[in-house]
Amino acid sequence: MHEPVLLSILLHLDTATIFGKELHTSHIFYTWIGMAVLFILALIVRKRLSMVPGQLQNFWESMIQPLEDFAVENLGNNFGRKFFPLLGVLFIYILTLNLMGLLPLFDAPTANLNTNVGMALLVFFFYHAVGFRYHGIAYLKHFCGPVKVLAPFMFPIEIINHCARPLSLTLRLFGNIKGEELVLLVVMMLAPIFGTLPLMFLFFFVKILQAFVFFLLSMIYIQGSLEEAH
Repeated sequence: MHEPVLLSILLHLDTATIFGKELHTSHIFYTWIGMAVLFILALIVRKRLSMVPGQLQNFWESMIQPLEDFAVENLGNNFGRKFFPLLGVLFIYILTLNLMGLLPLFDAPTANLNTNVGMALLVFFFYHAVGFRYHGIAYLKHFCGPVKVLAPFMFPIEIINHCARPLSLTLRLFGNIKGEELVLLVVMMLAPIFGTLPLMFLFFFVKILQAFVFFLLSMIYIQGSLEEAH
């Protein structure tokens, strides 16, 4: 029997040869699928925007509004609304990539370190840019600690602390999503239907939680960069 067309396409897009070296690129392929789905949904919602929201608009509003209110509550009305577009897109984007791991023949791109490193570095450079934007060179006081005498000792410690943040964001998301996929794979081999359905239901909520954790930590880092150094 021939392989299903979709499976055949996915298998051929799983790897790419660059300079004679074979590289695994499936996470890039699935990432583009996730982005395409979000882009299409955004166009559909934009076209159907109405004061009386339809089901799709109502779904997105019910997801986005609580997140925006949460950001405004923690960052203030001005900064909360200003930085929410980035935070909201991160949440929706990560959630979409996470949930793709529950679909047959699909993998979660967030189960690949490369995907998560890119998002973690974006947050890392962004909140430092925000700090310098609003405090200027005085932002460096954040790395010196509250006691001036201890500043030479605190500065390298704070640098290490901040450099560890993208690593923490990357590994936390990767570890949880990759672990879930491995558990699902093992259970699927042992109990294909009755074993996987309860786990998929549980992992559905865990994937939402992991997207929110990334959203929350990103917001906390931005909030820290906006605060005045003591």
